[in-house]
Amino acid sequence: MSRSVRPVPRAARSGNTAAQGRRSTLEDPEVIGQVYVGALTLDLLLGDVRSLKQKRSVLRPIIAEVQRRFPAVAVAETGDNDLHRRAEVGVAVVSATAANCTQVLDQCERLVAGRPEIELLSARQRLFNDED
Repeated sequence: MSRSVRPVPRAARSGNTAAQGRRSTLEDPEVIGQVYVGALTLDLLLGDVRSLKQKRSVLRPIIAEVQRRFPAVAVAETGDNDLHRRAEVGVAVVSATAANCTQVLDQCERLVAGRPEIELLSARQRLFNDED
């Protein structure tokens, strides 16, 4: 079975969308929308943890559960790496609306706070948009 190869017009190769009969997103103000980035920092006190290995065994399932329940967020241990009983976990989400960012971060906070093996000491939410 032989396939014929059609040459690509020069205007299409150069990325000239006007030549293809479309307007670029830079020319169309309706296409461009706001982008919001939400950041959540959780300060955790871990239960009976005596080593960094035990700390990792407590944090790993928490981080995995947040990633599993909210696949569109990024979550990681972001601080207090050398302390056995303390941990800082960061969560980030990108959305087109501020309300969605806040809603997802609130759900992540409730999920982590509901874990019996940890105590949530503080939670800090920040919201950034493309104008910041």
